[in-house]
Amino acid sequence: MSAFTLHDLQCFDAVVRAGGFQAAASALHRSHPAVFAAVARLERQLGLSLLDRSGYRVQPTQAGRSLHRRAQTLLGELDALRTHAEQLAMGEESELNVVIGDLCPRALALGVLSRFFAQCPGTRLHLHFEAVTGPWERLFDGEADLILHRIDPSDPRLEWIDLCEVPMIPVVAAGFLPFPLGRAIRPEQMRGLTQCVMRDSARHSPPQDHFTVQGAHQCTVADQLMKKDLILHGMGWGHMPRFLIEEELRDGRLQSIAGRYLPGRAEKLVAARRRDRAHGPVADRLWTYLQAQAPAFRTAPATAKPARRGKR
Repeated sequence: MSAFTLHDLQCFDAVVRAGGFQAAASALHRSHPAVFAAVARLERQLGLSLLDRSGYRVQPTQAGRSLHRRAQTLLGELDALRTHAEQLAMGEESELNVVIGDLCPRALALGVLSRFFAQCPGTRLHLHFEAVTGPWERLFDGEADLILHRIDPSDPRLEWIDLCEVPMIPVVAAGFLPFPLGRAIRPEQMRGLTQCVMRDSARHSPPQDHFTVQGAHQCTVADQLMKKDLILHGMGWGHMPRFLIEEELRDGRLQSIAGRYLPGRAEKLVAARRRDRAHGPVADRLWTYLQAQAPAFRTAPATAKPARRGKR
């Protein structure tokens, strides 16, 4: 069997799709004889009859249908490769990878990203959701162009845009505590209760603990919404981003146990990328866009700082 060309395979694909040589020639902007010769050459090189030409419309034979099905993956990859090459020639990336971390207000971030990528139809967004150290791992493994998460600002490999602060509040469901609610609850008092913690989605980075009480039984979850549900059902306690629990704190279904010994913490949410890597024009436009959108994160109802309350 002689080697065949992609051009011959494309002509065969066009004939099958269009149902005839003339229609295929029009779709490919080639002459009828050129398409006919390409398919005949492919049949000759493969030693197969690929088309039944006896009817009004050309139909693939059984062998032709089988070959056509298998060819779709190759032709699809060819189209993707051609698009990618065209994007590179234009200086535009054909795809960008963005990771949203577990502390990020998801609806707000998705709204910002959707508006930007609606203006970049030639660039495909690959969106990932990771927890704890998962976003950092993807960034440093070269699997992310940008992350929306907390970072270590002392890392010289990173540059970032400050978006907002995310208060992390230790909370329990109403009636969960076996002792009175107060502002002086100590970690050792919580040791006998189940603590709900986020599961680190990193695959090979050293695990990190945040807010964990040493010796406490732990229930691990993959995302903040599952964590919230477990706490609401009295199956544990834990630290939650304030933007996810505002309503439950107001109506009393959740109660803050923040105080002197369990103060919680405000995490800084940033957009971060590698300082030591080159970035394409779409990535740079996204970076500039996020700088302009940063005030929206700080003033959104989900992340705006609460009004100061009187001392209790």
